[in-house]
Amino acid sequence: MLGFLIRAAIVALGLWLATAWVPGVHIDGPGTLLLAGILLGVVNSIVRPIAIVLTLPMTIVTLGLFLLVINAGMVGLVAWILPGMQVSGFWAAFWTSLLVSLVSMVGSWFVGPKGKVEIIVKRQ
Repeated sequence: MLGFLIRAAIVALGLWLATAWVPGVHIDGPGTLLLAGILLGVVNSIVRPIAIVLTLPMTIVTLGLFLLVINAGMVGLVAWILPGMQVSGFWAAFWTSLLVSLVSMVGSWFVGPKGKVEIIVKRQ
């Protein structure tokens, strides 16, 4: 549970950066931002695998690039569900999903599989 909350906070950080850098993305407040991070985690764990299976032929034909469209769709779905989050089109959702993915990847370097922050020290 702690790992999920830490990862949701990392996703919320990515969404916050998206509101600052991507035109057309607006989130009302910090509570909505955290809720959007949690909801994006839930949507990515439940809806995204179904969408990937349903669009598998398109993903194979595009050599995996269609997964970027699916990720943008998940951001759009969260914006549609959550009243305090607005995303004004496909490209705003696309760049938001790309930014959230990059922030999540960097955050995952510091968070272990059990949700604990890990610092690796190399001693000589």
